[in-house]
Amino acid sequence: MTSIPLIVGFGGVNSAGRSSGHHGYRRMIIDSLSQAEAQHTYQNLAALMNMSSEGQALSEAQRQHILDHSLVRRIEDAWYNPDAVMFNKRMPMQVDAATPLTFETKKRNLPDTLPAGWVVTELAGATVKVEIHQATEMLVPDPRATAVSSAGQLPSGFAPGKLYPSRSHPRGLQMTVFGASDALGNLGIDWELVRQHVAADQISVFAGSSMGQSDADGHGGMIGSRFDGKRVTSKNCALGFAEMPADFINAYVIGGAGTTGATLGACASFLYNLRQGVNEIRAGRSRVVIVGGSEAPINPDVVAGYAAMGALATDAELMALDGTDTPDNRRAARPFGHNCGFTIAESAQFVVLFDDALAMELGATVYGAVTDVFINADGYKKSISSPGIGNYLTVAKSMAVAKAILGEQAIQQRSYIHAHGSSTPQNRVTESRILNEVAKKFGISQWPVAAIKAYIGHSLGVSSGDQLINSLGVWDKGIIPGIKTIDAVAEDVHRSNLSISAEHKEVGAEGMDVALLNSKGFGGNNASAPILAPHIARRMLAKKYGDKAYQQYLKSNEAVKAQTAAYDTLATQGAAELIYKFDNNVLGGEDLSLDSHAIGVPGYGRDVDLEIDSPYKDFL
Repeated sequence: MTSIPLIVGFGGVNSAGRSSGHHGYRRMIIDSLSQAEAQHTYQNLAALMNMSSEGQALSEAQRQHILDHSLVRRIEDAWYNPDAVMFNKRMPMQVDAATPLTFETKKRNLPDTLPAGWVVTELAGATVKVEIHQATEMLVPDPRATAVSSAGQLPSGFAPGKLYPSRSHPRGLQMTVFGASDALGNLGIDWELVRQHVAADQISVFAGSSMGQSDADGHGGMIGSRFDGKRVTSKNCALGFAEMPADFINAYVIGGAGTTGATLGACASFLYNLRQGVNEIRAGRSRVVIVGGSEAPINPDVVAGYAAMGALATDAELMALDGTDTPDNRRAARPFGHNCGFTIAESAQFVVLFDDALAMELGATVYGAVTDVFINADGYKKSISSPGIGNYLTVAKSMAVAKAILGEQAIQQRSYIHAHGSSTPQNRVTESRILNEVAKKFGISQWPVAAIKAYIGHSLGVSSGDQLINSLGVWDKGIIPGIKTIDAVAEDVHRSNLSISAEHKEVGAEGMDVALLNSKGFGGNNASAPILAPHIARRMLAKKYGDKAYQQYLKSNEAVKAQTAAYDTLATQGAAELIYKFDNNVLGGEDLSLDSHAIGVPGYGRDVDLEIDSPYKDFL
């Protein structure tokens, strides 16, 4: 019988805050929460942002600070100053032969190879005089304001690298350690207990970054250091690889020895990796899978690249939209409204998947189920960044499989869609047409559309992870976030069968049986996935295992929920510790017990099975 891939843990961080406990989701709908619920979310954000309340209730000023310094906003100095980004100006200089250019400097500052026309005279105290006798060229620091000043930054004051010995790790990997630790804390089951129930090759990790680690501690440093007068370090190349989030989780968080890697698909990368995890569990190759991604692209170089493509919302375009002389950074992302480009963001999101048998055995909390992920390319293209036909296929197939599982009435009345909603003029037309046509063909009159990039921006390869985490929040609180940044839906948006609104939509915790996630990436990387609600997943478990086994599962789950709640309490107090195990129980071949039938790996309760039945044995 096919295993059901169940979501049993989740965690991470984006500009809305910590993912576990649904705190990031609740930041988006904080205006709809009760006073007590809102206060709990404020407290969690305050701990994340290193704000001290000295045991007292947060003041109105502190709450406003939290609101102002989370979600999409103006880029803050902790990242870089958008009014003074460092450029180098190339300046040719003519020199009068009778009057050479002259300056003094320390001898150690001279280049190894002197340019033509330089004459150096040594002075006292390791100082030299340099005379330049012919035309030359210099690079002069030239700070400039950039065209883009909006981004979805992590909440101000949050510094993941200070929570563990980060040793010059790129920011994306610091966020990986935090996000994976958060997911395991939310799991509510000790990781060593999980290892006792599976073999070493039955725990897999699929996680990455579509841009790689592009800051100065990663590939950005490797590529740019020589031109900045600095030295390339031994870590720049190694830590910059796009699959490094998976590698870090294996090496420093869980001690994993199973299948690993990152499948990249531009902005659809999270769903590409989710497909890997789902297929592993359905095929029975893995019983535990950690899926996720971490993206930290808010640096001047990456922003300049996307701005040069015309993809980002610039300050000038935002001011033109609003008829003002100041950009509204808080409303830079306006999916399906009158918009001008997307807003870049950073995020790290991770989910833990169990097969259904292991979830029953360990009493894991079930937050949802993922049965399928669909990926399709666009076919021939005129431009590598232009949309094509692939997303029609992925959305329609996702709807078809949801219908096959749940029935026609469920998808018509109890489904909604997390749109890619990038906030570009082209996306609002092309994606809305796809969603509208699919809704028509499947008999949906008013399909609710969520577009959470309005709140947190576009985190590139992790953006569908943001969607997944948000959908889990909807099943906890029963509110689909409205698109709060738009005044009205743009006239060219197709919406005869869509419900697109700036207002939150209350549907109830069990009001939606399925949420569809949709992602469109550069190059024709389209992915969509139907996510089954936790009440549907629990119903599937009860039917598959019978009432007696299910009641025992519910009893076991009580302790798991208590441990998850204890972790959330620590996190809200700022006392939750990250999992980072450097040089911990490192194994070599001599530590294994190996024969032709099995491999025993210390730390795991079951051996790796070598009694493999080949499907090709009858062909020879």
